[in-house]
Amino acid sequence: MRFLSPILLRSSIPSPSLLFSARTVSIDSRFGCFDRKLLSVRPPARSGSDPPVHRGFRASWLRGGALTSSPMAEEGSVARRFWINSLKETVYAAYTPFVVCLAAGNLEMECFRNYIAQDVHFLRAYVQAYEMAEDCADDDDAKAGISDLRKSALEELKMHNSIVEEWGVDTTKEIAPFPATTKYIDFLLATAAGKVEGGKVPVKIVTPFEKTKIAAYTVGAMTPCMSLYAFLGKKLQMFLHLNGNNHPYKKWIENYASKNFEAAAEQIEELLDKLSVTLTGEELELIQKLYQQAMRLEIEFFLAQPIAQPAVVPLTRLHDPANRLVIFSDFDLTCTVVDSSAILAEIAILTAPKADLIGLDDSNARISSTDLRNSWDSLSGQYTEEYEQCIENILPSDKASSFDYEGLRKSLEHLSNFEKQANSRVVESGVLRGMNLDDIKRAGELLSLQEGCRDFFQKIVSKQENFNADIHILSYCWCGDLIRSAFASGSLNVLNIHANEFEYNESISTGNIIRKMESPLNKVEAFKDILGNAGDKDQHLSVYIGDSVGDLLCLLEADVGIVIGSSTSLRKVGEQFGVSFVPLFSGLVAKQKHLAEGAQPVWKGLSGVLYTVSSWTEIQAFILGE
Repeated sequence: MRFLSPILLRSSIPSPSLLFSARTVSIDSRFGCFDRKLLSVRPPARSGSDPPVHRGFRASWLRGGALTSSPMAEEGSVARRFWINSLKETVYAAYTPFVVCLAAGNLEMECFRNYIAQDVHFLRAYVQAYEMAEDCADDDDAKAGISDLRKSALEELKMHNSIVEEWGVDTTKEIAPFPATTKYIDFLLATAAGKVEGGKVPVKIVTPFEKTKIAAYTVGAMTPCMSLYAFLGKKLQMFLHLNGNNHPYKKWIENYASKNFEAAAEQIEELLDKLSVTLTGEELELIQKLYQQAMRLEIEFFLAQPIAQPAVVPLTRLHDPANRLVIFSDFDLTCTVVDSSAILAEIAILTAPKADLIGLDDSNARISSTDLRNSWDSLSGQYTEEYEQCIENILPSDKASSFDYEGLRKSLEHLSNFEKQANSRVVESGVLRGMNLDDIKRAGELLSLQEGCRDFFQKIVSKQENFNADIHILSYCWCGDLIRSAFASGSLNVLNIHANEFEYNESISTGNIIRKMESPLNKVEAFKDILGNAGDKDQHLSVYIGDSVGDLLCLLEADVGIVIGSSTSLRKVGEQFGVSFVPLFSGLVAKQKHLAEGAQPVWKGLSGVLYTVSSWTEIQAFILGE
C-alpha cells in the first residue's frame, strides 16, 4: 500500500469534496516521491512529452509519450483547441487493424487497393468541398489559401493515381463507395452547401457574411482529415525500417510524413483560425461539433476497410471466447487520480475531534485532529526516506544481461518485508481508528478515477459474456470498502476486489487492518491463484495493468503486462533485472509483423517485455477497439 501524507494536500484541498476531485497530486512511493503530475487534460498526461510536431500542437505519443499538447502552441488557436479535444480519437484511429497492419508492412495488398479506391472517392468530394468553400469566402487571402489547399488535394489524387498505375488496376471502376465512405462524403458536401445539422444556417444564403460562415464551417469539417493524416504519417514513418527499404507502402507513408503535407496541414489549421475570428461562441461550438464529427467519420472510414488477415488489434479479435479473458488492474494511481491512503488520512483528520474535546481519562478516545496530522507527517517522512533506501538496496550492482525473473523476485522479498513493517507502524499509531464506514463509502463514491478507466471497465462488463471475461482489482489499499464504493455505480459492482480490509466495531474502524495484500509477493500469489481457478494455462489470456514496483511481478507473469504512467522506481528496478519497456503501439506493430510470419503464440507471460501507455484510452483502443 502506497500512502501519502495529507498535509501535502492541504493547500489545494480545503474540503473532503475537493479532495476526491484533486488532480495535482502525484506519488511514486507510498508517502510521496513526487515524480509526475496527474493533470485533468484529455487524456491525463502521465509521461514525458515528445518534441513538438506540426507547429507544436500535434506533439503527441509518437514515441510513447503522453497525449498532451505542446506549450509552444498559440493560446488562442481554435484549431489547437479542437485538436486537443480530439486526442482520444487519434488513439482510436492509430489502433485500428488497418493502420497497425499498414505500419507493420504486411497489410494485404487487396485491402490497400480497396482503401485507395475509397480514398479516391473521398478526395474527389474533398476537392469539391474546397471549391464550394472558396466560393463562400469573402476575403482574398482566405480565397487564395483555400485555392492552394485545393491544389494540394489534387496532387494527393495524382499520387493515388500513380499508385494505381503501378499495380495496373483502375480500382475506382471496380469498387463502389463503402457506406462509411458515402456517409463521410455526404456529411462534407452537406456542410459545404450550408446544410449544417444543429446549426442556424439558412437554406438560402443571402448576405456575404452568411457565406463566410459557411466557409468557416466547411474548413472546420475538413481540417481533421489533414491534421490526422499528418499525425499518422509521422507516426508510421518510424516503422519503415522494419522492412528495410522494401516497405510496400513506403511511398504512401512518406507522402503524408513529408514537409509539404505537414505545411498543408498547418495551412488549413491557420485558415480555420482566421475564419473563426469573427464568429460567435455559439458558432464556434458548432464548428467544434463538425470537427469532432469529421474525426469520428475518419475512424469509421479506417474501420470500414475489410481486413481478412489476422490482426493483433483489438486484442479481443484474436481471442477465442471459448477461453477466459482475465483482466487484472492495480487501483491506486492506476485507476485513481489520488492515492487512497491520502483519502483515508484526510477522512481520519477531518472527522477527528478537537484536542480540547477529548477526555483525559478516556483511554479509548480518538487521537485529536492536530496530533493525528502530526502522526501522519511523521509516518510519511519515515516511509519516504526508508522506501527510497530500500529501492536502492534491492538493486544489483551490475545490470542483468538478460531477463532475470528469479533474481527480481528474490530482491522484492526485501521490499515485501519493508511494506509489512510500514503497515505495522500505521496500525500501532492508531491513526486509522474511529472512522465511520458510511464516511468511507461516501468518499469512495466521490473518488475521481483516471479518465477512461470507468468507461473501459463498463464496456468490458457490458460485453462480459461475449468475451468470457473476468475483472480483478488487486490492491495494497488498506480498505477494500473504499474500492468497492468507487466501483459501486455503472454496473461495476461485479468487479472482483482483492485488497486489505478495515476491522470494524459497529461500523467504526478499530484501527486494525485485516492484512491480505501488502507486498509484491502477496499480489503475485493472488494473481496466480485466480488464474489457477480460471482453468488450464492454455485456456485463458491474462492482462495486467499497473503503475508501480508493487505491480512488477504480476505485470511480468501476465500474458500482456501494461504499465500506465512513468514511475521512476518501476523502470529503475525493472531495467536492472533485464526488463524491457516498449511503447504499446510500437509493440503491437512488431507483434503484427511476427504474426504474419507465423510466430505463435502472440502473447505469452514471462517474456521480460512490458508495454507502456499514457492513458486508459490506449488500453481500451488496444483491448476493445473503437
